[in-house]
Amino acid sequence: MSWRMPAETDPHERLWMAWPSGGYTLGDTQESAHEARAAWAAVANAARQFEPVTMAVRPEDRAIAEAYLDPRVDLLETALDDAWMRDIGPSFVLGTSGEAAPAGAPRLGAVDWVFNGWGAQDWASWEDDAGVARTVSEAAGAVRVPSALVNEGGGIQVDGLGTVLLTETVQLDPGRNPGATKAGVEAELARTIGARHAVWLPRGLTRDSQRFGTRGHVDLVAAIPRPGTLLVHVQHSPEHPDHEVTGEILEALRSSRTAEGKRWEVIELPAPAQLHDGEDWVDWSYINHTAVNGGLIACSFNDPQDEKALRILADAYRGRRVIAVDSRAIFSRGGGIHCITQQQPRALSAVRTPAPALGRS
Repeated sequence: MSWRMPAETDPHERLWMAWPSGGYTLGDTQESAHEARAAWAAVANAARQFEPVTMAVRPEDRAIAEAYLDPRVDLLETALDDAWMRDIGPSFVLGTSGEAAPAGAPRLGAVDWVFNGWGAQDWASWEDDAGVARTVSEAAGAVRVPSALVNEGGGIQVDGLGTVLLTETVQLDPGRNPGATKAGVEAELARTIGARHAVWLPRGLTRDSQRFGTRGHVDLVAAIPRPGTLLVHVQHSPEHPDHEVTGEILEALRSSRTAEGKRWEVIELPAPAQLHDGEDWVDWSYINHTAVNGGLIACSFNDPQDEKALRILADAYRGRRVIAVDSRAIFSRGGGIHCITQQQPRALSAVRTPAPALGRS
């Protein structure tokens, strides 16, 4: 069976998330824990207005999650280390099989990448998170597509037509895939997600490249709102180190092509006006949004640039209702809205999980 990862704007069956349960995500105080839970719940509750949402949750945290979440959000109990579903969960794909489904019918697959804490970082734990992709795949009724590549969903962006965006500092990271080559990574992405053309970016944002970052996830710098079009994060302030970084990324993307050999229409999405959060240069990015059926859940930062960014997003995703969620609490923990969500495309699943397994008791 051959697999293809559809565009994130294609119809969804549901959206998957994971409940913040411990460690640095919850923090050391009740105030910090409430801040994290409220932020994750705000994203889930907004998305539930458009499509089904399933939240993976530790059994011992179920009651807490229920207190924050819309009652229509389904819960799936499982072991968790952390709450970044884009990275610990599977990347869903579609395939065609004449044996297990009617001829020509799309089948749901789920690529189970190796997850090792963003390159075996000394602050991360991943014993439980390494098994989340398999758990979600089974609950979704998907065909599991195992991969030996250490990768995360935030490390790739696709257009659904064979193009994949990625960064040299993630898939070629010695902490993830020692000795890996571009050709080897591209071959595995062709096998698992149907990528036939890779656009390699040199790196990601400055803060994301430091100790507590992912070492350069692409979903902070570029998104594909529709085939042939790129939204690109641009830091206009020369004071911020990302001014030079995003200039380099913008130049690389402007000179790149789609899988069809066409130049991209590039839309610049300016960074928030705030440059520093008191600890470091911010990596706040409006790029880190998530598309849902008929809508878009977008980041806001109580920033002067919010209104302009939301207008740009509404125009790029024409016909979708944009809901902004204050994402400062999520970014202070290492990511954004895209990082904590994972879309499941609409398809004919091999197995339909009984509703009670996903619903609330």
